[in-house]
Amino acid sequence: MKVIVVGAGVVGTMHAWHAVERGHEVVHIEREAEARGASLRNFGQIWVSGRAGGEELDTALRARELWEGIGARVPELGFRAIGSLTPVRGDLELAVAEAALARPDAAARGYKLLTAEAARQVNPALRGDFQAALFCERDAAVEPRTAQLALRKALLASGKYTFLPNREVRDASGAEGMRNAAVRDDRGEIHTGDAVVLATGAALSGLVREIAGDIPVRKVRLQMMQTDPLGEPLTTSVADADSFRYYPAYKSEALDALNAGQAQDPTAAAHKMQLLMVQRLDGGLTIGDTHEYEHPFAFDTLEDPYEHLVRVVESFLGRPLPRIRRRWAGVYAQCTDTTRVVYRQKVREGVWLVTGPGGRGMTCSPAIAETTADELGW
Repeated sequence: MKVIVVGAGVVGTMHAWHAVERGHEVVHIEREAEARGASLRNFGQIWVSGRAGGEELDTALRARELWEGIGARVPELGFRAIGSLTPVRGDLELAVAEAALARPDAAARGYKLLTAEAARQVNPALRGDFQAALFCERDAAVEPRTAQLALRKALLASGKYTFLPNREVRDASGAEGMRNAAVRDDRGEIHTGDAVVLATGAALSGLVREIAGDIPVRKVRLQMMQTDPLGEPLTTSVADADSFRYYPAYKSEALDALNAGQAQDPTAAAHKMQLLMVQRLDGGLTIGDTHEYEHPFAFDTLEDPYEHLVRVVESFLGRPLPRIRRRWAGVYAQCTDTTRVVYRQKVREGVWLVTGPGGRGMTCSPAIAETTADELGW
């Protein structure tokens, strides 16, 4: 079988990976020289801890397993099974962590509630004041800016993979029985195969609208930043209690009490923020993020959210942050029904659209692609 994958972000690259793993030939087409979207502009976290129970958690856990296996074969991914810590302060935040620990799937996530002293033994960089910390053993990390490059290098070595950059696909068509599927690029070239996967990320107009119409997927904008090297290991990723307000795993009566009894910081509330932080292999910290849902998005970045994040991080570290090296904004595609892990639709015979994983994309992409391969009978 020959599979054509459109889009070289992490979702498209993982579809290419599974196709090659199953012995198929892949032609991979990307409109840029390389992917430049949300697949690079994220934390690189394999984030299990906050996922909703059921399909979302099952997908994340399967993806975590796949990431570890792929990471062992492609060391350049920088896969690290580092876990995460969410420090809490006060009885209301502590109660949410305790409620999470009481979930029936808490063991699958690797939840443990640690005292502040025990949390500092796990992550000595956390010298600030906090009462306890929720530990999630199953969380992990890879290097987002280079992951697709590392995977592509391994795919090229297979002899079954062709990468075609700087080509925008303008049309896609197929025929009964998954034969003679084809795409036409903006150079006028036709690429034929047995199946086409459109993994176009947040590019929801143009080709996607022409062949799929208005789909139940929206764009979400975020702001993030990265520091100079910290000068010491941050041995886990770190979140704050605002992540309890954001992630569905933490819904509980205790969370209702937190929301009623402890107002969120005004800047965090205005920008729908949480703290997530992970250390890169070069020692720098990737820190974020905000969430903007209403169009049109701003074209600039705002300083107030960055100042808020600096205050929160420094309160956990008990020390000043290193110099901010980079600031950026990104846009990802999210299903409007946020309980839905991904939007997967056969838009024409032999042509499938896979988009809308939202903030789950980096975490869940290996399992999302595996499911596509299974459903299509690759």
